[in-house]
Amino acid sequence: MVIKPAASRAVFACNPDASRGRLHPEAGCPLRTPYQRDRDRIVHSAAFRRLTYKTQVFIYHEGDHFRTRLTHSLEVAQIARTMARALGLDEDLAEAISLAHDLGHTPFGHAGEDALHDAMRDYAGFDHNAQSLRTVTKLEHRYAAFDGLNLSWETLEGLAKHNGPLTDADGAPVGRYGKVGLPHALRAYAAIHDLQLSTYASAEAQIAAIADDIAYNNHDIDDGLRAGLLKLDALRDIPLTKRLIAEVEARHRGISQDRLIYEVNRRLITAMVMDVLAETGRRLDRLRPQSSDDIRNAGFITATFSEEMFRAMGELRRFLFAKLYMHPKIARIMRDAQGIVRDVFAHYLSAPDELPEEWRRSLDATDPALRARHVCDFVAGMTDRFAIETHKRLFDETPKLR
Repeated sequence: MVIKPAASRAVFACNPDASRGRLHPEAGCPLRTPYQRDRDRIVHSAAFRRLTYKTQVFIYHEGDHFRTRLTHSLEVAQIARTMARALGLDEDLAEAISLAHDLGHTPFGHAGEDALHDAMRDYAGFDHNAQSLRTVTKLEHRYAAFDGLNLSWETLEGLAKHNGPLTDADGAPVGRYGKVGLPHALRAYAAIHDLQLSTYASAEAQIAAIADDIAYNNHDIDDGLRAGLLKLDALRDIPLTKRLIAEVEARHRGISQDRLIYEVNRRLITAMVMDVLAETGRRLDRLRPQSSDDIRNAGFITATFSEEMFRAMGELRRFLFAKLYMHPKIARIMRDAQGIVRDVFAHYLSAPDELPEEWRRSLDATDPALRARHVCDFVAGMTDRFAIETHKRLFDETPKLR
């Protein structure tokens, strides 16, 4: 069986038949394209399963209806596929990048990441985006011939730089890494596999990145309202949601709040998706790319929001930050969660012989930096649940995170 390219594929889409391959060469699959194979390897990975019990905003025991890192990743992938299809891009590549983009997240979300970064400050720090790359290139141990998942170049590129170039043409870090330098995991992998860190990523990777923004802004509103930490009336003061609330209430008089929340969310997702497609279409018309490399070398991001939507999103993000992410209850829980991460990391750093057997076998205890990175990898891979249970086993008192 020979896999044929999609008839509707745009000339600037990544073509699986022309993939740059894998770090470790493998025979092709007769049933799947390289990007479909990547997606399947990600879904079958242990790191992907662990996302079930990793925090999005609310700790897993807060309730069964709130998003986790796993359901967030699935929502990102669904939105990315929709936009990729509309633009004639490779849906499977956009989906693979979306599903893998949070594999490096610590327990307890960004709070855990901040705690682990502080703990690793003397050893090049910690960055969850870089850890996602490290997870799929080194930490997954499933295959006989190599560590990691041996994903295609295009998927790894998308993971590494879906938010834009990481270095300038001379290799100097830029953007968010301009002052602090490239994270350890990115530097380590770039030394053995050139992901062209000075260019933009493919259109598929850019779509995955913008789908992430769309997904978390919308589902965090949903979860915050259902948790009672956000008030619907406050959303009436946000231009982006005010119009949609009025539209739903006018069309469905007497609608319950639960249904109103969902109806507003689905319209908000649609508005954001349509805005991205319109703005991306305008930029494609201006660029007239003839290959995926034309997207990479454009010198500007291709898949993005319009300036008007950016301003509206900025106002929405400020609202969510003030009213949800910094809500006293969330802030208190996350402070306690950071303490759990710090305690567990410090314990295993001082007593690496207490690591599980499979982690002790690969430990280099003679080099302090390698030992710290090894413990960091172990702690970063923990779920919320496992981190809490480990803390309970190691210490006399563990915060209840409620």
